[in-house]
Formats: sequence, structure tokens, C-alpha cells
Amino acid sequence: MNLSAKSASDALSIVSSAHLVSAQSAEMSEFEFGLIVAGNAFHRWVVHCMAAAGLRDLTPLDVVVLHHVSHRARDKRLADICFIMNVEDTHVVNYALKKLQTLGVVEAQKNGKDVTYSATEMGRAHVQRYREIRESCLIDALNTDDALNRDIGELARLLRVLSGMYDQAARSAASL
Repeated sequence: MNLSAKSASDALSIVSSAHLVSAQSAEMSEFEFGLIVAGNAFHRWVVHCMAAAGLRDLTPLDVVVLHHVSHRARDKRLADICFIMNVEDTHVVNYALKKLQTLGVVEAQKNGKDVTYSATEMGRAHVQRYREIRESCLIDALNTDDALNRDIGELARLLRVLSGMYDQAARSAASL
């Protein structure tokens, strides 16, 4: 690629930090900007959806913790919740769990040395209402587009791969 063609392609890149664009992978900068925008949109969505389901003033983390605690109707330990959600700081998840307990949607049980968390009946009702709203506002918008659903599945796979790459890069950076 000649220099003028490279400049033209750089001008078409949509990034948040032009100073980070690499000649080896401008696509990674585009991906990161897309991830930032999509992440913020997702956070806004889960908060508004849960508010519509009857639980207001929750943070995005509060909402996803409630969903995970409700997942498969199995009791969850704090360490397991953090591990599955890839959250390093247990304090922020613990704070979310305490907040959800105060709201009466999560309860804690002592099992030997461990404390486990589960959704209460009220918590399960809010999660079910969230699901209904999600179906009508988000899933129905897909219009059962099989190609789009396949693309979303592939994107989910790529995000898991990239998550591993970012985790490894974080370990490398921490060792510098």
C-alpha cells in the first residue's frame, strides 16, 4: 500500500484514540472503539431494561450480578461470580450483592465456611419481567434474521477469544 492509500484508509478508520492506531492492526483500534461504544450502549440498555422491570437506580454491574445469581437457579459464591464475570475486584461485586440484598432480590446463605447467594422470589420475578421486556424491545428487533443471529454468534466467539488475548496482554504488562 502506498502512503496516500494508507492515509485515505486511516481517514476512514473510526477510532477513539488515533495515537494508538498501529500500522500492524488499525482494525484493533477500530474494534476497541466499537467495544467502548457497544459496552456503553449495553450498560445503558441493561439499566433501562431493569428499571422498566421495576428495579431502578441499579448500576450495570448490579444488573448483571443479579442475572448471574439467578442463572440456572444455583447458589453462587462470590469468588465464582467474579470468576465467571471476569471481575478482578471482588469488592465491587460484593458491594453489588449487598445492594441487591438490601433491595430484597438476592439472599445470602451460610454453607459451612462459604457464603452463597441466590435470587429471592422477588428477584426472580424482576429477572422474568426483564426477560419479557428484552424479548419485546431487543430480540424482536432481530426479526428472526438467521444471518444476523449467526453473525452475533460468531461475534460472541471472537469476543471470548479477544478476552483471552487482553487477559494475557494484561499479565504481560503487569510483569513489566
